[in-house]
Amino acid sequence: MFILRYLGRVLTLLLAFFGALAALVIAVGLIVWHYLPSFEPRVPPEAVLVLDIGDGLIEARPEGPLAWAAVNDALVMRELVQALEAAGRDDRVKGLVARLGGGNLQMAQAQELRDAVRAFRQSGKFAVAFAETFGEAGDGNTHYYLATAFDEIWLQPSGTVGLIGARLESPFLQEALASIGVEPQLDQRQEYKGAMNVFTSDRMPEPVRENLQRLVDSWVRQIASGIAAERKIKEQAARALIDRGPFLAREAKANGLVDRLGYWDEVETTSFARAGLSATGMRIHDYIEALPPPPENAPRIAIVYGLGPVQLETGQDDSPFGPVVMGSDTVAKAIRDAVADDGVAAIVLRIDSPGGSYVAADAIWREVDRAREAGKPLIVSMANVAASGGYFVAAPAHAIVAQPGTITGSIGVFGGKFVLSGLWDKLGVNWDGVQAGANAGMMSPNVAFSESGWAHLQTSLDFIYEDFVAKVAAGRDMPVEAVRAAAKGQIWSGADAKANGLVDALGGLSTAVDLARQAAGIAPEATVRLERFPPEADGYRALLRRIIGEELARAGITTELAAPLVRFTEILAPIARTLAPLAEEPAGRTLRMPEIRSAP
Repeated sequence: MFILRYLGRVLTLLLAFFGALAALVIAVGLIVWHYLPSFEPRVPPEAVLVLDIGDGLIEARPEGPLAWAAVNDALVMRELVQALEAAGRDDRVKGLVARLGGGNLQMAQAQELRDAVRAFRQSGKFAVAFAETFGEAGDGNTHYYLATAFDEIWLQPSGTVGLIGARLESPFLQEALASIGVEPQLDQRQEYKGAMNVFTSDRMPEPVRENLQRLVDSWVRQIASGIAAERKIKEQAARALIDRGPFLAREAKANGLVDRLGYWDEVETTSFARAGLSATGMRIHDYIEALPPPPENAPRIAIVYGLGPVQLETGQDDSPFGPVVMGSDTVAKAIRDAVADDGVAAIVLRIDSPGGSYVAADAIWREVDRAREAGKPLIVSMANVAASGGYFVAAPAHAIVAQPGTITGSIGVFGGKFVLSGLWDKLGVNWDGVQAGANAGMMSPNVAFSESGWAHLQTSLDFIYEDFVAKVAAGRDMPVEAVRAAAKGQIWSGADAKANGLVDALGGLSTAVDLARQAAGIAPEATVRLERFPPEADGYRALLRRIIGEELARAGITTELAAPLVRFTEILAPIARTLAPLAEEPAGRTLRMPEIRSAP
């Protein structure tokens, strides 16, 4: 444990070094910024919006300056959806062309964008999707699923449609840990809470297998249903296509999965001609910047982000790479401030979290519950994941909105520790010490649980599980037995969660805002102003962000420096997430969903 924490400190020092490099970049930026031309995008009289999913999708812009630069081209989901809504009403915008196939795109993200693209098309404007290939540089299933929302799909002749279905897998480390002398002393409530099975089992336990099978079955049904509806085929035929995938370009066209084979330049030429001879392409980033802000007197709806693992943290921007945790102090204060602000008509809490600390989640839960008591509508909008502690904080909300593919639920708890005494024996390391208090060493990784220590763990797990169930029952106005049936640590797709009462409505941020508007008594046609709580950085921090995140990145300087560092952390992320429980404080991860990943 000491070694792991030592390595953590070394990593922190390395990140601090990179932070110093960022400070140097900022200093240079202060000089360069004065000589760069200002950029104020204007919407041409006839525009075709160009969207590139490969630029990345994020929930909120990070505060850290290096992170800001690294994700400079990434699109904020809320801004992208609002831009597509505005473009549908904008007579200057004639159509939309999107480059798909590249970048991480999760199921719920694909569904949120599908909804936005379909709404855009309802205005009578065209929407064309293009991909070099579906599956080589991103998940072929989700990228193609998104493409079906467009009225025309192009594929490069050398590409494939990687429509192959969904697989989830986890490593199981019991034998590996035993071989090095590490003994997991862990327990859970209840049988489906599989977060620690990767350390205590040599294969996937049957309840967990059953649960995850239901999840992937739900996802594939949703994909098949979406393909069937948009490609005008029967759902059974769409499901059969998934079982036959992947498809080479000519096979994809022959089976009606794509409309045309061609290259990006041909897509541009054809699309612009479709829009009119004088049509001009415009990056959707620039269209977002060109949109006028809502009127100052528009009704205000607060938006609070709860992103990442739930932890007892003061802030979210300590890392040079931006927000990494749902800090209980930060999120709880943001909700509290929004409730206290008489000018805020309602609150939308956007959650993308696998859970974490029970105590931290309970602190946020309290503020959500207080909002309910105060009569201020609070709508939860679930992104890709809102499970375990991420669901715990949502329970008292006025309403919960999730995408059909959102991972949610996981009402359960686990706890315990890893005993390293066998490892130290193998290494020839002897630990010794003193203590005052019979249970002072209860959570030490160097000694096994005593009988009383193990009994205390069982009491703690029972208490947390019962508290979780009771708070969900009260918040959702459900019978306790109905919650117990949906609990047991089971994770659900958003669609299944709605069927068992854990979710009120299916949709994305737009749906949540509409519900907030209704709950606050705001007219459906009225313009509202979404205001982030806590407010985004202003003053000198905003200036520095602009310098390195916009001006220098536009010149191709900062992004080239920052992006490789971020990519490196992304490569290590799956390994780090799997091994993280070995180094974390046990109490900080009691409400976590299982660590699962899609197979490549």
